[in-house]
Amino acid sequence: MTDSFPQRIAFDQAQAIIDAVAARSRVGNDRVPLARALGRVLAEDLVATLDLPSFDNSAMDGFAMRSLDANVGEETVLALIGEQFAGRDRDFVLGPRQCLRITTGAPLPKGADTIVIKEEAQADDAQVRIPGRIRAGSHVRRAGEDVRVGDTVLRAGEVLTPARLGLAASLGQHDLQVARRPTVAIFTTGDELVPPGQPLAPGQIYDSNRALLQTLLVADGFEPVAWPVLPDEPVRMLSALRDAAFSFDLVLTCGGVSAGEKDYLPELLGEHGAVHFWKVRMRPGMPVLFGQLGDAHFLGLPGNPVSVFATYLTLARRLLDGIQGRSEARPHLRAVLDQPVRKTHPRLEFLRGLLRSGDDGRLHVVPNPADGSHRMRAAADSNALIVLPESPGDWPAGQVMDVLPLSNF
Repeated sequence: MTDSFPQRIAFDQAQAIIDAVAARSRVGNDRVPLARALGRVLAEDLVATLDLPSFDNSAMDGFAMRSLDANVGEETVLALIGEQFAGRDRDFVLGPRQCLRITTGAPLPKGADTIVIKEEAQADDAQVRIPGRIRAGSHVRRAGEDVRVGDTVLRAGEVLTPARLGLAASLGQHDLQVARRPTVAIFTTGDELVPPGQPLAPGQIYDSNRALLQTLLVADGFEPVAWPVLPDEPVRMLSALRDAAFSFDLVLTCGGVSAGEKDYLPELLGEHGAVHFWKVRMRPGMPVLFGQLGDAHFLGLPGNPVSVFATYLTLARRLLDGIQGRSEARPHLRAVLDQPVRKTHPRLEFLRGLLRSGDDGRLHVVPNPADGSHRMRAAADSNALIVLPESPGDWPAGQVMDVLPLSNF
C-alpha cells in the first residue's frame, strides 16, 4: 500500500503541496476586540473612514501664531489672547499680531499656521516674545497628512502587530474581522514514552516531544490540545486519531512515520484517509507525512527533536499560516558563517547553530558540531537552524547563509 504514496519529493515541492492544500481549505472568520487580536491574521481590508489627523493640530507645546506676523531677522512681540489645550476646540481666531498658548495635540486656531515651541519663546500674561528665525508651518500636523478617508490602511492577510492595532484604534475600530485560529490536536507515539515526573522502567524514555511541540504552537499563538500517547497498536491508534479528526482542524503527531515494524501511521492514513506526500528530501525530517483524515489535515512529524523543529518551522507552520490566509512571509534571516561547513549528501539540510549579533553590525551563526537529530542537548544549546541547500557542498567561514530562528524569543 505505501508503495503507491508520493514519496521522497523535493522540499520545495512539499511546500508547494502544502500551499495548494491550504489555499482550498481556509478556516472561517471571527470578529474579535482589538485587545484579543494581537498576532491574528486580518480577514478583510480596513478602509479609513476619517482622516488622520482628523484636524490641524500642534505637534509641540508652545505658541500658535501667523507666520506673516514675524519680523524677519529680529524679535517679534505678539499679544497673548488665551490658551488652547488638547481635548476641546475653543474656536479661537487669531488676528494680526496675536498668538495663543497651545499644547501638543490641541486644535490649531483659525488663522494660525505655525507653532513656536515653548523653549524658544519668552512669555508673560499679556505678550510673547518670539525669536527672529521663524519657519512657516513649523510643528503643525495637518489634517489627513498620515491617512486620508478612503485609504486602505490594512489588508486582508496581514498579521496584526501592536502598531497595526494602534492604527486600527486611531481610526475608531473597536474590533476586527480575523481568521479563526485553527484548532490543533497533538499526539506523541510509542509504548516507550512516559510523562515527565513519573519513574522510568528499563527501556522507557520521557515524552519530551509533547512539551516541545506544545510550546512551539503556543509561541505562535495557538492553543493546542495534547491527547494521550498513541499506543503501538493500530486499531486503538486509528480510533484515537479519528476522534481527534472529528473535532480539530489539524491532527499533529510525533513519531511513527518511518519504516519500522511499529510505524503504522503511513499505512493507516493511506487506508482510512488520504496521503498528499510521505518522505521529503530533507535532513532531518525526511519521513514527514502529510495528508487528510476525515475533515482534518494530518501532519505526522518524525520523532527526533531536531526533526520536530525542522518540520514544524518549515512545514507545519506553513500549513497553519496558509489555512488562515496569511499573506506575509515569515521573517527571512541571513547570517555569516563563523566556521566552515561541509555536506556530502544531496538533501536539503537544517544544521543547528548559535545565532548572534556581531560587532560588525551583521548576524553571525556558529554551527553546532553535534549531528544526531536525537540530540536534545544540542538543540537546547542552539537558537537557529542553518539552511544548507540541496546537493553536496562546502561553505567557507564568511559565507552568508539562510537561517531559521528556533523560537520567537
